[in-house]
Amino acid sequence: MKRRTLLRATGGAVLGGSVGLAGCLDQFSDSESGDTDSHDFPADYETETFDGQTVPFAPLEDVAEWWENDEARFVDARTQVQYDEAHIEGAVFSPSPDGLESADPVAEWDTDTRIVTYCVCPIAQAGQRAATLLDNGYTDVYGLADGFNPWRENGYPVESNDGQASLSTYEIEGETDPADAGEYALAVHPETGQREASRIDADGGYELSLHFVDVPDSSLLELRTPSYELEGTIEEFSSATVQV
Repeated sequence: MKRRTLLRATGGAVLGGSVGLAGCLDQFSDSESGDTDSHDFPADYETETFDGQTVPFAPLEDVAEWWENDEARFVDARTQVQYDEAHIEGAVFSPSPDGLESADPVAEWDTDTRIVTYCVCPIAQAGQRAATLLDNGYTDVYGLADGFNPWRENGYPVESNDGQASLSTYEIEGETDPADAGEYALAVHPETGQREASRIDADGGYELSLHFVDVPDSSLLELRTPSYELEGTIEEFSSATVQV
């Protein structure tokens, strides 16, 4: 039985700056430019703009060297469930875009601390968390280019708070109003709060890569763009292009 339900189909953004949000950076290449002088970084680092703030993305090899030499601190910008399943060894949980409402661990760090934020590809959550940190006065902030999965797959140090968790990956392609270009499509698993975000292309298309913990494809999912909100199973959303 087809369970997809249209919850909303109107104009107006539903994500804005509050998304808690491989060639991961490719999807952001048309984003608006911002202040590229927020801090010094190598000229060959790619940069992307989130909420008007330019964020540099450091390559895996550089970030691994920083970790090895204890030259950076790491921020996992995903959800608590995803952090518990696995995270970079020593990373703190500080979700996008603004961190924890109280006792956020980053608040104790000096503003000149080198900070690396990460999520999984696409890198919306890492970018938005980094942008907020830069806005808050931290001066040496980077996102991890291509996200957590290459770190994990290349055998760099990972630790887990939940050894029994099962990670599943799902791909969703969708279309919305082209007027939504530059805004975000957001997928939320309401039962656990896990979410993934992806920027909408100029033609209204978007692709979401879901990396969810202990969530089968029969699970109910909420899919949101500025133009509509849908409810259906992951299996339904991933079986064909989502259109309204």
